[in-house]
Order: sequence, then C-alpha cells, then structure tokens
Amino acid sequence: MRGERSGRRRADPAVKALGAEPINPEDKPIGAWTALRDLAGVVGRSGAPQLHARVAGALGLTLAGKGLGVLAPLALGAAVNRLAEGQSTGATVGLSFMALAIGWALIRFLSSATPQLSDVVFAPVRAAAQRKTAAETFAHALNLSLDFHQTKRSGALSRTMDRGSRAVDFLLRIIAFNLGPTVVELVLAAAVLGGLYDWRFGALAIAVVAIYAVVTFGMANWRLEHRRAMNAADTEAAGLSVDALLNYETVKSFGAERRAAESYDRALETYVSAALKANGSLAALNLIQAAIMNVGLGVMAVMAGFEAAAGRMGPGDVTAAVLILISLYQPLNILGFAYREIRQSFIDMEEMLKVTRQTPQVADAADARHLPRPADARGASLAFEGVGYRHDARANGLEDVDFTAAPGTTTALVGPSGSGKSTIVKLALRLLDPQVGRVLIDGQDAREVTQESLRRAVALVPQDVALFNDSIRANIAFARPDADEAAIWEAAEAAELADFIRALPNGMDTKVGERGLKLSGGERQRVGIARALLADPCILILDEATSALDSRTEAAIQKTLRKARAGRTTLVVAHRLSTVADADQILVLKAGRVVERGAHHELVARVGGEYAALWRKQTRGARTRTAGEA
Repeated sequence: MRGERSGRRRADPAVKALGAEPINPEDKPIGAWTALRDLAGVVGRSGAPQLHARVAGALGLTLAGKGLGVLAPLALGAAVNRLAEGQSTGATVGLSFMALAIGWALIRFLSSATPQLSDVVFAPVRAAAQRKTAAETFAHALNLSLDFHQTKRSGALSRTMDRGSRAVDFLLRIIAFNLGPTVVELVLAAAVLGGLYDWRFGALAIAVVAIYAVVTFGMANWRLEHRRAMNAADTEAAGLSVDALLNYETVKSFGAERRAAESYDRALETYVSAALKANGSLAALNLIQAAIMNVGLGVMAVMAGFEAAAGRMGPGDVTAAVLILISLYQPLNILGFAYREIRQSFIDMEEMLKVTRQTPQVADAADARHLPRPADARGASLAFEGVGYRHDARANGLEDVDFTAAPGTTTALVGPSGSGKSTIVKLALRLLDPQVGRVLIDGQDAREVTQESLRRAVALVPQDVALFNDSIRANIAFARPDADEAAIWEAAEAAELADFIRALPNGMDTKVGERGLKLSGGERQRVGIARALLADPCILILDEATSALDSRTEAAIQKTLRKARAGRTTLVVAHRLSTVADADQILVLKAGRVVERGAHHELVARVGGEYAALWRKQTRGARTRTAGEA
C-alpha cells in the first residue's frame, strides 16, 4: 500500500531531471487588453464606497464638461456677432452682448469645474483600487515559494510593486477620464464645425488630430526603449542600494563602503544617461507637436477669414471656430503626455502582473484539510517515506530518505555541510514539496492539509534568527499575536531571556533594530527560542538553535529545551554531537542519504561508522583544547 501511494506522488521524470518543479515563465508578454481586464477586475473588487454610483457620476460629469467645452465658444461667437451686427442700437446691443458674454464665461466655468468634481467623485475608487492592487500583490508575493524569493532582490521587487500600484491609479484617471472623453469632444467639435459652418472645418479638425496622434504615437513608441532603459537602471540602482543597506555590517566588515558606493554610482550613471536620452527625445516630440497644432490653427484662421470675407461667416463665427479648435488642442497636449505615460504604466503594470501570475510551487490543494492538533499532549508524529528532492543549483539532493519520529520523541540529524539536513527541515515545514515520496504529519500527507494549520503545528528555531525592526515583545509575540503579557514573559523565562530583558532600560519595548542587529547572535537565538516556545507547537525543529551561545548559556538553554520537548516531537539539526547524545534516534546523513541511524551509544560503538568517526574527532578536539587551557 505504501508503495502504491508513494508511486502516485512521484514527480515527472523531466521534472526530476531538472531538480525542480516547473514554474510559470516570467518573460511571457502580457498584452494591453489583458492588463485592462485586470484593471477592471481590480476596480470591481476594490470595495470602494458607492462604487457603481461613483463611476457613473464621474463619467457623466466628465462627458458633460466636454460638451460644455464645445458650446462655450459658440456663446462667445454669438456675442461677437451681436456686437458687430447692431452698432446703431448701443444699449440693446450692449445688454445682449453682456448677457452672451456672461453666458460664455459661465459655460466655460462649468466645463472647467466638471472635471474637478468628477475627480472628487472618482478619487475614492482610484484610491481603493490602488490599495487593493498593492495589498493583493504584496500578499501574493509573500505566498510565493522559497525558490522565487531566493532569486529576487528585495529592493527591486518592492520597486516593482510600488510602480505597478501607482500605474493602476494613473491608468484609471487617464483612460476613463481623459482619452475617452477627448474622443467624444473631437466628435462633437467636428460635428459643430461641419454642421454650423462648413464641412471642411470639421474635416480639418479631424485631420489635424489624426496627424498629431500618428506622430505622437510613433515618436512615443520610439522613445519607449529609453523609458525601458530608465526603468531597468532605476530598478538596478534600487536593488544595489537596498542590498548594501540591509547588509551594511558585511560591507563595513570588509571595508567595502567605497566599492558599494561606486557600484551604486555606476547604476545611477546608467540611469542618468537613459534619462537624458528620454528628455531629449521628449523635447523633440514637444516641438513637433507644437508645430502641428499651430499650423492647424493658422489654416483654420485663414479658412475662416476667407469665409467671413465672402459674407458666409460673421466675425463671431471666426472667433468661435478658432476657439473650438484651441479648446480641442488642450486635451491633445495631455494626449501626448497621456500616451507616453500610458505605455509606461502598462510596462510598470506588466512587471507587477508577472509577479501576480507566478504560481507558487507550494500551494494548498483545492480540498486541503485542516490539520487537527493531537487530542493528548503527546506531540505529533513526523514521517518521511521514500522522500527525494534535488535543488537545481546542486549536483546532489535527498534520495530515498525514510524515517519516523514517534510522538514525543527527539530525532537528531547530523552530518557534514551539504548532506541535506536543511532540506529535510524545509520539507518538514512544507517550504518545499518532495519531488518523490511524501512527508506525513500524524499520518496525513503534508500536501493534503492547509499550510496555515501545518505551520501552527510545527515551529522552527533557525541557526540565524531573523527579527523584525520592532520591540522584543512584538518579536516574541509574532508566533502568537493574541498571547497575553504573562505568556510572553513565560516564554522569555523558558528561553533564559527574562533577566536580560529586565536589565534593559526599555524592557520588553526595546527595539531590536534592522534584522535584530542591535542584539548579539546569542540574544537573537534566545528570542527565536522564546518565539517558538510561545507558539506551543506539536513538532519543534531546532536547527543549530544554540550555535551562537556561550558554553554556560548553551548548557542552561539545553536544559530548558529538554523540558520544552515534553509533549512535543522534536527534530534537532546539530553539528556538535554532544548536544544530541540524549536523542531517541540519530540519523547520519551523507550526500543526501541516511547512511546510519540509531541511538548515540549504538552509533558510537560501530567500528568504522560515520558517526563514531565524527564523535572521536570532536571529543579528541575537545580534549586537546582542555589540555591546552590547563
């Protein structure tokens, strides 16, 4: 039966040969329509208040503003015509002109005010969509598997998410309330010019806009590579700066401040060079756009002048025709900028969508169950059945690993570096899934239970404990945010940390700094132990959990950990064999295989065994050090 079940879990041979499960290709292009569909989906699930009413109201106000923008010049034109026609009846003409002029000013004010009102109405929707995008991308990135985060730069990923969320806000504002309404305004302006005056006026307006758009789009596409280069250089500079700042201790230890600063400066130099090219091409584009618009205005003025001279148009009609074209050109100025920024925003959004389209290698099954806690305080069993896993960056991996850690027992993993101990830990935590075989917790396949419930049952104290830049209290309570003060102090006491905390001026409220670097290595490890104990797991994994402690503190912690093992199953990774001599079973790994197993006294007694050789080497070294000190 075990063979049949294990067989169903075996990986595809091609996958096994590669050493990793396939992931979605990052470089697959994402089209504009796909991005727009995603944009509409984000708006729909944004949770903005009165979503549908706000969208409809904002669009209505914007379209009304465009219509009023075309009507305003007609009112002024009528005023000028009235003034020109009735020079002999001064008072009447003056009142009529004043009324029309006031009407023109009012209509013009309304056409300017409606977009502002539209922005106020729609702003909560944009803000909610931007927040939703950022939150979903961040959550998705956190849920991605270990392989993704091991190959990504934190600074570059952060910049990608930031630019992508801002792109959502920009696209919503520009596409819905600038480009679409501008097309409506063009149609209205052409209809008014052709209907009231001459069809050639409408044709001229459309022709000028078409030439302007073709030139703008063509040059914007040419400039796109400059913007891509700017983005790449900006991302590289951000990644270098964040890497250096996060690892400043390493930088300073090797006196590499100048090298780090020079690398950052070179990245900025590349960015500046790309930015200068982009700005130069932008200036050329603006000059060409201005030339097209002013030639169009000149031709319109000449045509209107000839029509007025022939008596077919009044002076007010000439004014209205020119003003309509000028009012049409105002959004066209934005069109050039909008097209450039829309293309750039699509690039930014594309980079973000590549992150959200990554599929985690480790994910909950559709029918994943909750892992129940054992009814009694015995801990949970942990079993590896024929497990195989190979990283694509390594020549060797785990092969046919079989062992069972019974509830309440301690299993130790020993062996040289690179033998597979850390991989077993990651498989037990389900940070990785086995490519062959399966991992069982209390008889349940780890792939068939939810990750959340599994990681509530399993707690890890790593060799290098990572802490948040927050208080000691917050870092201990991270394992169980609902824990009360008494429980936090109890965990600190168990980790031999309480006296140290009481001696601090700010006690539990002491900030530990970036990654906990204000604390010593031993203090960080004790915080990690307290955090794991507060989680009250069924399975406790100690990955060299006392390696950074002095001998006296290590002895105290080992005594505490022995107490903490009661009612828990413990998996211990150790290089110092003396720390695991009391383990119920010891697994000796070499090149990804379990080459020996048994209790300490059994393994030491084996002539020519791996464990016995390691024990003799370590105890001989300890005796040598003791003799030297004497």
